[in-house]
Amino acid sequence: MKKHRIVEPAEILLPRADTDLEKWACLACDQFTSQPEYWQQAEALAGDSPSCLDLVLPEVYLDQPGVEARIENIHRAMRDALAHTLTRRVQGFVYVRRTTGSGVREGLVAAVDLEQYSYTKGAQPLIRPTENTVESRIPPRLAVRRGAALETPHILMLVDDPQNTLLGPLAAAREKLPLLYDTPLMLGGGRIEGRAVTDPVLVESVVAAAEAFAVRPGPGGRSPIAIAVGDGNHSLATAKAWWEEVKAGLSPAQAEGHPARYCLVELENIHDPAILVEPIHRVVFGVPEDAFTDAMQRFFAARGAALTRPGSAGDACQRFTLVTADGDRHYAVQNPAWPLCVGSLEAFLSDYLPAHPAARVDYIHGEAAVRGLAGRGALGLLLPPFEKEDLFRGVYLGGVLPKKTFSMGHAEEKRYYLECRRITP
Repeated sequence: MKKHRIVEPAEILLPRADTDLEKWACLACDQFTSQPEYWQQAEALAGDSPSCLDLVLPEVYLDQPGVEARIENIHRAMRDALAHTLTRRVQGFVYVRRTTGSGVREGLVAAVDLEQYSYTKGAQPLIRPTENTVESRIPPRLAVRRGAALETPHILMLVDDPQNTLLGPLAAAREKLPLLYDTPLMLGGGRIEGRAVTDPVLVESVVAAAEAFAVRPGPGGRSPIAIAVGDGNHSLATAKAWWEEVKAGLSPAQAEGHPARYCLVELENIHDPAILVEPIHRVVFGVPEDAFTDAMQRFFAARGAALTRPGSAGDACQRFTLVTADGDRHYAVQNPAWPLCVGSLEAFLSDYLPAHPAARVDYIHGEAAVRGLAGRGALGLLLPPFEKEDLFRGVYLGGVLPKKTFSMGHAEEKRYYLECRRITP
């Protein structure tokens, strides 16, 4: 029986050499979810060229009419890409260097074993979510994965690797690694370079480094976290849910080598200086400011806390900014019941929204986008900075962070779809 490891080499598919990769690669589907104009601009730029835009469903369209037809078109485009576009194959890994306004960050495109991952509350797998998984968000994404011949990764995963044992050997060998692509990315995405990692010695160095994380205990002897989800939590959960469906119809021998058991991701080192971990802000639509802040004051008062203006708050409080069309209002939560400001605000929204069906919330990366939406009448909630050094510690000590706590950089710095992998035999 095959010995499964948390990270495995994979057959990674790339478009043929004459493909315009700037038009082929597109941003993660969970960005700009309230800004359809971004996706319209991306589609205009891609035009009739082969593009990953044909292989994914931007979440801005999830609740729009015609989504079933979109999914059928995606599945058809995947089959066409397999037949005509994805002609290059790498058996191994892809070492990537992504240049953005934050610097040059390193990563590794690899397959992770979904049997080593769980989003079940209280579980302590080697591959662990950092935030709560909202299971109601899985079914619409699962509709895309069912019937899909391919996956293309936007999931960014993190290792706590201060000695750089995973990516360091690849960086040292970079000039000797075969160049697969070097291309600008559309609409402010910077640039990305990818190199093939197929040498058996380097492949095994990657696997061994990941296996070492799997036996390293956490603080106080807690169960190890080998890999943590940095971005794309619900996409990984969807891959897991699909694998569980597939596995139910397989014999143990068939399950051993089935491609759906794995998910293609990019692994990054949390200690990379170019990785910025930023708060994810909230924008609330369909609510008047006065009624909203009154409800917030009542909510916190009922729980032994107080919503005040910063001038009357002490140091031991949680500060945030309410952004309106008329300007900013600065607030503080004193004596909060939740350890992070994001937890306090998320608890309030979870209480408030079900009682106000006309209201809805969106989760936004970047202050400028929040201010743009607030200028159109929404209410923005700007969260305070999130320290990336606390990410693994917070998961070890608290299980998971509140949903949508942090973002790895600005929206345009998220992963762009580029590589593909078959998920059917």
